[in-house]
Amino acid sequence: MKNTKRFLALFLALMMIFVVACGPKQEADKKEPEKVEEKTDVKEEPKEDKKEDAKEETSGDKPFEGKTLKIAGLDGGYGTEGWKKVISAFEELTGAKIEATFEKNIAEVIRPQIQAGNSPDIIYMAIGGEGGITETMIKEQSVEDITDVFDKVPLGEDKPVKDKIVPGFLDTNNTNPYSDGKTYLAPLFYTPCGLFYDKAKFADGGYELPTTFDEFFELGEKAKADGTALFTYPTAGYFDSFVPALMNEVGGPDFFNKAMSFDVESWKGEQATEMFNLVGKIAPYLQEDTVSNTNIKDGFKNNQQAVIDGKALFIPNGFWLPEEMKETTPEGFEWGFMALPAVKEGGDRYAFTFFEQCFIPKDAKEKDLAKEFVAFLYSDVAVKAFFENGGAVQPVKGAEEMITDPGNKEIYSIYADGAKAAMGGFVAAPPVEGVDMKAALYETINSVMSGAKNCRRMASRSCRSSGKNICRITVIH
Repeated sequence: MKNTKRFLALFLALMMIFVVACGPKQEADKKEPEKVEEKTDVKEEPKEDKKEDAKEETSGDKPFEGKTLKIAGLDGGYGTEGWKKVISAFEELTGAKIEATFEKNIAEVIRPQIQAGNSPDIIYMAIGGEGGITETMIKEQSVEDITDVFDKVPLGEDKPVKDKIVPGFLDTNNTNPYSDGKTYLAPLFYTPCGLFYDKAKFADGGYELPTTFDEFFELGEKAKADGTALFTYPTAGYFDSFVPALMNEVGGPDFFNKAMSFDVESWKGEQATEMFNLVGKIAPYLQEDTVSNTNIKDGFKNNQQAVIDGKALFIPNGFWLPEEMKETTPEGFEWGFMALPAVKEGGDRYAFTFFEQCFIPKDAKEKDLAKEFVAFLYSDVAVKAFFENGGAVQPVKGAEEMITDPGNKEIYSIYADGAKAAMGGFVAAPPVEGVDMKAALYETINSVMSGAKNCRRMASRSCRSSGKNICRITVIH
């Protein structure tokens, strides 16, 4: 028994020595290889990947990564699909995120934001739009100078924006509302206006298209002898495209922009007188039902129909005319389209165009990114996206080549064919009770054409409105 106890004691002692000596060492031996493997997987390879990523971020490939641009605009006639395509392409190129809001009542949506000092970075709303936000921000000097945008090269291209834009679109009182030689609003999506005619009348030995106003009135005499009127117009309001083009012809953009800025001396000068005289000389060649049609509902279509029916040779209108009259246009009829005749032989010929605008508010938070985006609106990618997703045509050289309809292509090619673009209208100004310059200038034309007033009265009325007081007109037809 005693030997048995000794044996057990010796056995336990040996076991304790074995446990102390071997047990913990086995656990350590199992864990150490795992730690080595974790170090290899986690610390070495991922670090190298992050370094490569960092090199890419700083290489300039996506310089706006992590930034957010806010755009607000009108959901208008062209829809928003084109904007979505352009935004997607810009995000892909820059890494920036764009938060866009397009609504039909966008003025109501963003007015509280603007008043709270939280303007979007870019606003797409044209002058004359509902709500008058653009005019208000111009008056309050709240629009950023974006002259440098047009020196930028759109991402992925090699030509600056200013070399891509159709000449004249950056020289208007809409894009340069302060007349200080700087650009504040970017021109977008244009719609040409000019003189429409029946092509068949000027083919196969018929009449010849006039290139000067002298030829225009000579044609009027010839047509009158044939029982056809030289001219008609839809309503007097359509002279808001005819008169600006004519003013550019007689005095150039400088005269036109001063007159549209309510410069009284411009309205009193020889150039304004020449313009009024030319308008007055049209009256004897007017289609006889024109004025009466302007006073009845939808009578403007009767005047447009007069050209289709061969009662009148020319009518001022916009690119929408053929579509508007397609129900009553006989098969085979072809609309022709031209700029106004030149005032003098060899002189410039102008065709007015309406166009939309976008701008950057002065308190925008991401001005650099906003300017990059505005420049991108003139890229080949954007021009194509806008046209293929809504039909909007950017004022970029060659954009008309995308148009497949022959008639529309001819209309949009008018500037590529040599005409100069007349653009803009009366600048925003504080309202004056009893003064409506636009009405004085255009609505009085009905009275002039009917013989109730002469151009002296129209000019005097226009000048009074421009000066808010009376000024003298010296020579008027």
